[in-house]
Amino acid sequence: MSSMSERAVPAALAGAAIETNRRPRRKPLTRRGAIPRHLALFAGALVSLFPFYWMFVLSTNESAVIYQYPPVMTPGDKLATNYGSIMERINIWGAMSNTLIVAVSVTVLVLLISSLAAFAFAKFTFPGKNVLFTIVLATFLLPSQLATIPQFLFMSKLGWVGDLKALIFPSLASAFGVFWLRQYTTNALPTELLEAATIDGTGFLRQYWHVCLPTIRPALAFLGMFTFIGSWNDFMWPLIVLNDPSKLTLQVALSQLKTAHGTDYGMLMASSLIAVLPLLLIFALGAKQFMAGITEGAVKG
Repeated sequence: MSSMSERAVPAALAGAAIETNRRPRRKPLTRRGAIPRHLALFAGALVSLFPFYWMFVLSTNESAVIYQYPPVMTPGDKLATNYGSIMERINIWGAMSNTLIVAVSVTVLVLLISSLAAFAFAKFTFPGKNVLFTIVLATFLLPSQLATIPQFLFMSKLGWVGDLKALIFPSLASAFGVFWLRQYTTNALPTELLEAATIDGTGFLRQYWHVCLPTIRPALAFLGMFTFIGSWNDFMWPLIVLNDPSKLTLQVALSQLKTAHGTDYGMLMASSLIAVLPLLLIFALGAKQFMAGITEGAVKG
């Protein structure tokens, strides 16, 4: 019996080798074939970066430069003047600090609440689970503008109108965050791993902290950057709920630079550059995890 099994193993291995050899192999990319691909990537990068370069050029020139033809493509010497005009009209650093407080608070709390809910929906069974998840998806499909008036009335009852709390707490429940992390957790976190952790005596919170969070780190990075950018760029709700000039966020403060008597585009582009630079820095620091979170599903497929 043992001799027959010993003969069967090499035969199986040989069959597997033959099957592997039959599969079409991708030809290695030669240097000549890689040149067009690299040129296309380089051209795409230039096209993507050009708007930021054009914003920088306009921020260093006078407003009249935008109307010149052919357009000026080199930086000017008005950068300090434009930034000085911004400082005179608005409290740019105070608005930026307010926006940073709101964006960081919303991002941290959205990651915490969404990951807890997603972990429960993905790996646990409880009464009404499907109904609750359907309700979460239904809120995700509704336009956010429908909640503006009820949300404002609720903030008014709490006495939070004009305070940064009115920007933070309504944004804690993210239907997209729950949906995204639930889908990712379902595919990335093996049920057997949780069963082994349960046998070892770990509870829900320890499983969440030591097993779930390390596994879904790419998805958390993507959701964190998505939430931070959305909170940083939010304009409509802060414009409605904030009435204290010292509590204005960056986007609302920058909107005050445009007056009825005309627009100084050099100053406006300088202010836009201030608003964009933190987002570029955040993306540069988290680009690796960001791309891992986006492409994870495609890689698994």
